[in-house]
Amino acid sequence: MSRRLTIARRELGSLSREKTIVLALLIQLFVAAFSSFLVVGLTTLYDPGATGGGEVEVGVTGDAAGELAAAMAGRDGVDAQMYDDRSEAVDAFQRGRLDAVAVATHDDHRIGVDVTVPDASLRKTLVVVRMRATLEAFERAERQERAEHLTHDLAPLPPQVSASPYFGFSYTVLVPLLLFLPTFIAGSTAVDSVTEEMERGTLELLRVAPLSLRDIIDGKGAAMVALAPAQAALWLGLLSVNGIEVANVGSLVAMTTGFALILVAGGVLLGLLVPSRQRAQLLYSLGTLAVFAVAALLPAHPATTVARLAIGSATTATHLSVVVYLAAGVAVAAAVRWYATRLDAERL
Repeated sequence: MSRRLTIARRELGSLSREKTIVLALLIQLFVAAFSSFLVVGLTTLYDPGATGGGEVEVGVTGDAAGELAAAMAGRDGVDAQMYDDRSEAVDAFQRGRLDAVAVATHDDHRIGVDVTVPDASLRKTLVVVRMRATLEAFERAERQERAEHLTHDLAPLPPQVSASPYFGFSYTVLVPLLLFLPTFIAGSTAVDSVTEEMERGTLELLRVAPLSLRDIIDGKGAAMVALAPAQAALWLGLLSVNGIEVANVGSLVAMTTGFALILVAGGVLLGLLVPSRQRAQLLYSLGTLAVFAVAALLPAHPATTVARLAIGSATTATHLSVVVYLAAGVAVAAAVRWYATRLDAERL
């Protein structure tokens, strides 16, 4: 055990000399430490309509302009201006007095809306988001008004959700990012560590010492696996300091440990099978994408599991998913250790 701990300390010490790894850790630390400030700017990219941005001036014209303008009248962030002629609305749009032009016309007992927005500008995204929300509200209102006159069923609309975009971004994007990124880096570092030893020939020197290959990969793997949940716990603590409360911290750290075991064990195995650092890293990246793709086929996506745990709405199935990920990590690590034992036996 002491020999494995020695190798683990050696690995952790060598990380401080890896500028790329240190930079990645500092970036994660910055995101977690200043998340309350960053979340506003990041949410603007995630949901451009979340942070205001002023009124969107829309020129409304067409024989159904009255119905569309009435739908816009009750919405914040959208100001409808009526035009009798489409050419006048387009001219005002081209002169920069309007952000968009909406032409609403009756067509075979339906209302069609043709919207013109800026071709390319920073404001275009905000205009599109605001208009999309307005048209969705307009559609709901029209469905309710015409429900008695419909002769056939229509495709159901998605349910309306009144949730803060900051809340959604924090728990469905930011928290999963800060938990999964350390596991990916841990596995990538394990690939580098093993392939570097093999390329330099130092792995054989270590095996000449009273160390088996399993002892070596145990020490290297333990250092990388321990690093991921330690980072996860620190990031979650910093999020709490910034006012983003996270529930079920223990389960989240356990889930991070499970994924770290899977990726680190896979990285070590690739390092043993593919001694070239570049090829091993490429295969590791592709393999990691495959792992998350397969995990997405499970009843609960890993990011969904993290979000449900973080907001405190976990079910029995959610906690069972954590157990499955942890068990899968232990099984993969055990398989790699068995393979290393077999290589030792073949060497003898």
